[in-house]
Amino acid sequence: MLIWAGSGIAVKEALVVFTPLTLIVLRFTLAVILMLAIGLIFRQNNILGLQRMDRKDLPLFLLGGLFQPFLYFIFETYTYQSFASPTIAEAMLSTQPVLAPIFAFVLLRERVTRNNIIGILISTIGMLMLLLMGNGDMGNGLLAIGNGKGVILAILTVSMSVSYSVILRRIPSRYSPLSIVFYVQSISLILFYIVWIVMGEAGTLLHHVAPFYTTLHDTPQLLQSCFAVGYLAVLSSVAAFVLFCYTVRQIGVTRANIFNNVRPVFTAILMWILFGEILPVWKLVGIAVIIIGLFISEKKVKNQP
Repeated sequence: MLIWAGSGIAVKEALVVFTPLTLIVLRFTLAVILMLAIGLIFRQNNILGLQRMDRKDLPLFLLGGLFQPFLYFIFETYTYQSFASPTIAEAMLSTQPVLAPIFAFVLLRERVTRNNIIGILISTIGMLMLLLMGNGDMGNGLLAIGNGKGVILAILTVSMSVSYSVILRRIPSRYSPLSIVFYVQSISLILFYIVWIVMGEAGTLLHHVAPFYTTLHDTPQLLQSCFAVGYLAVLSSVAAFVLFCYTVRQIGVTRANIFNNVRPVFTAILMWILFGEILPVWKLVGIAVIIIGLFISEKKVKNQP
């Protein structure tokens, strides 16, 4: 979650040079190549090894690749476009821990404890405090919640992410986390390439980058954007996805997804460290509430194995 919290900063930096779709294609192309190399080097490792896919498991990998990152990224983009306030859009997209127990119980019969529910509610309240309180655009944003299209898109976005978590649990345990992420992202990358070519952006990559090569003044910006792409590929698309895959398969969909509430906490801290953004009292209170909710949710119930 700490890695993903820094992704927004990296995306903003990379978009100075690259278009959104081109950025996605570059990011996941580098990620897939890196995972292939790591998987072949550490073939015998239980976490980083790369196993051959069994043909009967292909439908699960296809669904995983379709849900996230492919459809998730598409729905997320249109969600942000549909809401007047980015803050409200982010709040709507942060309802993932609330939907996760429903999907986990219906599709996996995964047990949801009283502590899980209480912790999710408390943590979500803290997350909303962190995102909404004190924002100047809060009033306009609250009015935008009536945007039916935006609400539907937000629900679809969150559903894609939670469905991806369910798929991670359904894939046989013989596959290492890196194998799962490699096959899922490879399938997504093929879909992204198709969209990239159909939208006519494949031929414009050099057009976007060339001005930065020809202008010495802009060369540092090009390097910063390329560094941001590297962060998104190596850390966000490989390290974080592999860690999350391992976590979901160890502790379940419900308990893993509640940690999404801590992402705004890390984002606020990173903005404070990197850009000197002040953390008001209500944000500090929101951070404390989120952490309390996480502890409650992860607390074992008596007599629970």
